Amino acid sequence: MTKAAPELAHLFRALKAPAAARSLPAVADRAREEQWSYERFAEVLLSSEVSARDSHGGEGRIKTARFPARKTLEEFDFTFQHSVKKTVIEHLGQLDFLHARENVILLGPPGTGKTHLAIALSIRACLAGKRVAFATATEWVARLSEAKRQGNLEAELRRLSFIPLLVIDEVGYIPFDPEAASLMFSLVSNRYERASMIVTSNKPFSAWGEIFGDDMAATAMIDRLIHHSEILSLKGCSYVKHGMKVGAVAAIGRDAGAGLATAVGQGFGVSAWPARRSCHTVRARWRLRQRIASWRVFPSACRMARYSAPGWPGVLA
Repeated sequence: MTKAAPELAHLFRALKAPAAARSLPAVADRAREEQWSYERFAEVLLSSEVSARDSHGGEGRIKTARFPARKTLEEFDFTFQHSVKKTVIEHLGQLDFLHARENVILLGPPGTGKTHLAIALSIRACLAGKRVAFATATEWVARLSEAKRQGNLEAELRRLSFIPLLVIDEVGYIPFDPEAASLMFSLVSNRYERASMIVTSNKPFSAWGEIFGDDMAATAMIDRLIHHSEILSLKGCSYVKHGMKVGAVAAIGRDAGAGLATAVGQGFGVSAWPARRSCHTVRARWRLRQRIASWRVFPSACRMARYSAPGWPGVLA
């Protein structure tokens, strides 16, 4: 093995298989110990190279796709978004739609998770060895407009047709002029039954005529999109606003609890409350003061006040 090492190193370099070269000593030792067959040894050694290439290639494809953020299906909050079934998303995550050259359409108000799901599914595709291109609808129009200006529109559409998955995000946020609508129709039509797309929109299909300024063009585009597609309608309020509300409630609770402890320790004086002017906070403080005055407070709050305020007699502990 030692005498053959230089020749093996040369062969691995010629094959451009550095991962297999690094794995060789450990794999060879294990093969001897466990008395592997030649086929088993070759399988494990080559698998190490393939796995390394897939991992490196997947990260490269993710970078090339130009996602605005990195999202995964595991991070998606199904407890907040009840309008889509987890089983449906997990099935889409197996990428059967990509192999069948079908589309995924995600419709719903802003902030409901459409872009998150689009990115997460696309990253799955990247890691599975598929190239992906991500852009908003306005960015795709600008890209095609530049190609048309340079006289390369057909070549650009043909080049895009070789990318297995295109993501068109935020359809409907900005209405299109007739030329932009025509370019978008060309993109969709060129990929029809040839390659997959993921499209997100904050507008229902019935409003697409207003987006594209032409009911006939919108209808033709929708027909091509939904002919072979999985359509998901996401409902509910914005996840971003939901997170802000949760944070605000938590902050009010912390502030009110601290105010309760201080007020109890200082004899319920008005000066005991921190000087904040949020109407929600003031209202919460007023309710707490009323409860303190009538000795109707929650035991947990009393225990917190007991340990936070010096000299607390512990009557309600």
